[in-house]
Amino acid sequence: MRKTIAVKTQQHIINDITPFELTTKVSEVQNAFNQLSYSHIPVTKDGIFEGAISENDAHCYDAEKTLEAYQYSLESFHVKQHTNWLDILEAFALNNSTIMPVLSENYKYIGYYELSDIMNIFNDTPFLGEAGGIIVVEKEIAGYSFSEICQIVESNDAKILGVFVSKMENNTAQITIKIGHTGINAIVQTFRRYSYNVVSNHEEDRFIEDLKKRSKYLDKYLKM
Repeated sequence: MRKTIAVKTQQHIINDITPFELTTKVSEVQNAFNQLSYSHIPVTKDGIFEGAISENDAHCYDAEKTLEAYQYSLESFHVKQHTNWLDILEAFALNNSTIMPVLSENYKYIGYYELSDIMNIFNDTPFLGEAGGIIVVEKEIAGYSFSEICQIVESNDAKILGVFVSKMENNTAQITIKIGHTGINAIVQTFRRYSYNVVSNHEEDRFIEDLKKRSKYLDKYLKM
């Protein structure tokens, strides 16, 4: 049965932790981190987001001072209330954090997202939730286009469940495509005709390679 999801990230906003104020003593922050498994905790001033303090930094500071003495080290990463879930996921990845502060348009602190909750949204998308096959191809950055990739897949009567650029290196883009199980070998061969390098391994390819090897062995045997 096909899954459909309506992504409403705001229902995942959590506000069960009171953010620290700049006047909070570092010892209190250290004690909080000892009881929590979060990488960061938000810091506010009169309800306005000032940044997030990391656990690693907190344990390096003088316990008798307040956060105001270390305001320069607060990390400013955050998302807005209506930020798309993919942009939220990207913010998590870029900032190596397990929580993501959520702000209103005027930078008032609303709450935070947990990484696990946002990952669960991704798990419910057709890319992960639907059965299908994965093809990974490579081509020079200037030479590929998503429209061409979609045309290749759909010209073989297959449906795309998801496609994204999974790597960019040395002027080469690697694209991961998830499709229905229909005709993967034909799609792979079409990508090759369009000068894409197919990175992923496929049963049909291994079968063909095995036949080639056996043919070489037979040819060598007959010439003995």
